[in-house]
Amino acid sequence: MIRSMTGFGKGENEAEGYKFTVEIKAVNHRYNDISVKLPKLMNRFEDSVRKYVSKEIFRGKTDIYINFENFSQKDTIVKLNENIADNVINNLNILKNKYNINGDSILEIVAKFPDVMTIEKVDENDELMYNVLLPALDAALKQFVAMREKEGEALKIDILKKCAVLKNITDDMSKKANSVPEEYRKKLMERIDSLLEEVPIDEQRLSQEVLLFADKCCIDEEITRLYSHISQLEDILEKGGSVGRKLDFLVQELNREANTSASKAGDIDVTQAAIELKSEIEKIREQIQNIE
Repeated sequence: MIRSMTGFGKGENEAEGYKFTVEIKAVNHRYNDISVKLPKLMNRFEDSVRKYVSKEIFRGKTDIYINFENFSQKDTIVKLNENIADNVINNLNILKNKYNINGDSILEIVAKFPDVMTIEKVDENDELMYNVLLPALDAALKQFVAMREKEGEALKIDILKKCAVLKNITDDMSKKANSVPEEYRKKLMERIDSLLEEVPIDEQRLSQEVLLFADKCCIDEEITRLYSHISQLEDILEKGGSVGRKLDFLVQELNREANTSASKAGDIDVTQAAIELKSEIEKIREQIQNIE
């Protein structure tokens, strides 16, 4: 199936106290440029994400945005430093006895010392986090690919229509090119008659001149290659896949044959047909720039 290079997809998943939101966006690009934007604490997943999407994305500038929220209560613990607590309590008791102090509970005073109890982050479970991320990534990727395929199908239909136009123009150009030598012969005869009314015409010499002209302006090979390239273009579109580069090459070849035909034709009608051909080829080229 043909795919365009532009697309958008979004996916979400929440489980085990984690929530992931993934967005995938892409625009045209000559190569496959995948950029993954993650929160700093998740940078370790960058390669895994890139490898996962690379199975479905082959060309274009793709940006993947991953947002992470942690609702888990298991990510932090309160740790008691008993050595510091013992020292603080012992010293407080010494002060209390020495100066006969009554008042606040020792527990409340001890709790105010910052080093007695500390809050520490628990190491995240990488496998668990990635397993929660994956469904969100997969949902975004499927939506993204579906949009690319829908746009790609529209491009395919449009280009195939333009291929039919190319064939019609090539047919017309071929017919006109076949009549060029005879038209040249008639014009040459008329000119000779007007200039040399009483002088007999050397038919052999005239035939040689017409043959030389016919050989010089013959575009049979160009016509054959045009038909071949158009046919290949249609076949590639029907087979589908990541074919943007192949199509781009064929369009260059079509343009080359159209240019050669215009320069060799020696006839204004054939040249005009070749110009029309180039115009349609350019329209196809613009469409192909958006095919993966």
